[in-house]
Amino acid sequence: MAKRNNISAEIKDILGKLTIEDLPIAGKRVFIRADFNVPLDDNMVITDDSRIRSTLPTINYAIDEGAKVIIASHLGRPKGKAEPRFSLAPVVKRLHRLLNKEVLFAPDCVGPQAENLVSRMKEGDVLLLENLRFHPEEEKNDEAFSRSLAKLADYYVNDAFGAAHRAHASTVGIAKLLPAAAGFLMKKEIEYLKGAVENPVRPFVAILGGAKVSGKIGVLENLADKVDKVIVGGGMAYTFIKAMGYEIGDSLVEPEMMDLAKNIMDKLRKSNVKFYLPVDSVIAQSLEQGAETKIVTTQEIPKGWRALDIGPASVRLFSEALQNAKTIIWNGPMGVFEIDAFSRGTFAVARVVADAYALTIVGGGDTDYAVHRAGVSDAITFISTGGGASLQLLEGKDLPGISALTDRK
Repeated sequence: MAKRNNISAEIKDILGKLTIEDLPIAGKRVFIRADFNVPLDDNMVITDDSRIRSTLPTINYAIDEGAKVIIASHLGRPKGKAEPRFSLAPVVKRLHRLLNKEVLFAPDCVGPQAENLVSRMKEGDVLLLENLRFHPEEEKNDEAFSRSLAKLADYYVNDAFGAAHRAHASTVGIAKLLPAAAGFLMKKEIEYLKGAVENPVRPFVAILGGAKVSGKIGVLENLADKVDKVIVGGGMAYTFIKAMGYEIGDSLVEPEMMDLAKNIMDKLRKSNVKFYLPVDSVIAQSLEQGAETKIVTTQEIPKGWRALDIGPASVRLFSEALQNAKTIIWNGPMGVFEIDAFSRGTFAVARVVADAYALTIVGGGDTDYAVHRAGVSDAITFISTGGGASLQLLEGKDLPGISALTDRK
């Protein structure tokens, strides 16, 4: 059966902002804020270029339209200083290969050198600016720094969804100074993440995992009256299980979140939302490779042992809960999947989600890495490029980098 690869046709212009296609960019200088915060090995070689590839449609569109394309990004946390290990120089090489054309590189993102390189650009040229975060003013959303960035361009396009929850100079400040539009990736992220929540094809199932309830509490509260089922795994599940009065051994628990966990369970029950927790767990006394493991029911985790993955019965339970789903949003792994002994639960859920005849959306960060490790990323409808940004959107919050864009009149 064919996979559902389209969002509901009823979702129309959910963004409500200008997009790059609305801008008359031919012959103009276009500042594209990208998220090239890619992983590098010790030799400064990019180990995963998916974030670069995800912005190619926006860059190629600007090139084809005859714009002068100026790209800016951050990389790592250089804390306002020019550190060579956080240089975007490796990105220039990869962009050159992916675009199959020369990419110019400015040694700074503002100032005379950058301005001089921009002044010499021809239509269709591409220039990458050095790391925005080499300047402390970037993260402070400094007005003067924003003006220095805006000086380089006629139009601004934000395609950095992964940084849209940050109110920085390159995501908010500059957008107030130039006509500001969303790139294709930004538009796609909003359509999928916001569209799925506001207008889902039902049954709608949310799978939440990861370490802490506190990190996902806003998502749970926002989705409580929107979803049909909630599946909770990972470390955060044991705060719920403890709140129900069960023994969880030395498993991760947030005591201060237990009352809130009870309230959420009550809210879900009153909304007739089916709520699933692990019924068995893979436990160990340590995270060391080769440590002894056991599979026990979640009510019988002995002292000195901690749950580090969901067990096979939980996988079957969660699989059955997903059988009839038509929309699935998944954010957060089911266990410590980076260690082989505790990866089976997460990978099994990844395969079930990938095989579902449903619109499947995976939140960024660890979940993105997990579906890649499980080898099923190509079978997921949409994988978000933003961890923190996707969580905020699922919480129903506005993202500063999107709010700052020019409204569609």
